[in-house]
Amino acid sequence: MDRLDVALLQALRDHPRAGALELSRLTGVARATVQSRIEKLEGAGVLTGYGPDIDLDAAGFTVQAFVTLEITQGALDEVRDELKRHPAIVEAYATTGTSDVVCRMAARSKGDLQEALLEVNRSPHVARSTSVVILSTVVAPRVLPLLGEHARAGGRAPAFREARQR
Repeated sequence: MDRLDVALLQALRDHPRAGALELSRLTGVARATVQSRIEKLEGAGVLTGYGPDIDLDAAGFTVQAFVTLEITQGALDEVRDELKRHPAIVEAYATTGTSDVVCRMAARSKGDLQEALLEVNRSPHVARSTSVVILSTVVAPRVLPLLGEHARAGGRAPAFREARQR
């Protein structure tokens, strides 16, 4: 990825409804370049969607928690299938360390969170769970600062290079 790719991703993040012409104006490169770059980012699996970002808190799911699970040996596939069936699980990751899986859960109330936790713990594949309630967001999920820090210079879009050097 180079700086133009990152600039396009930033423009898409800031203006999610922008079309190629508007992205061309925002980045200072030709529309064909924008279309080509976006197709390459999609094809490489870097750009995975254009869906709306949803604020769970604003949607009424004001109680969120990180939950670590210790699971029975070799039961990751079974646990994955079980977690996918729980609507309160908004994401889950296999991890190293003392726990095997880390989940983020969301609920409308502490009681709803407790019920969801009890449901997860009923699994014969979950040996132990630990939960930590989220009080506030310190740094929201983000990837653009990381990509920008490691973007290659150059690329084949002279208009973009010239616009950024002014």
